[in-house]
Amino acid sequence: MKAESQILNNYYGLLKDLTPEIKLALIEKLSKSLKSEISSKNDKMEIAFGAWEDSKETEEIITEIRNSRTFDRKIEMF
Repeated sequence: MKAESQILNNYYGLLKDLTPEIKLALIEKLSKSLKSEISSKNDKMEIAFGAWEDSKETEEIITEIRNSRTFDRKIEMF
């Protein structure tokens, strides 16, 4: 945390003398980049963990899953 604080202070030292208009433009660009990063992360989450999409009815899907199960257990002798 100390290193991050030092980096932040260094950037502030560089930016503190900018005009208010330039500071506002910088804030706007930083805000847009944050929003873009957040939406990108949300998109990735939806892709990875999105809802199941299918035209079949729920019961039909359940029946297919149950019917596709195979039980091939073999008891081995010791």
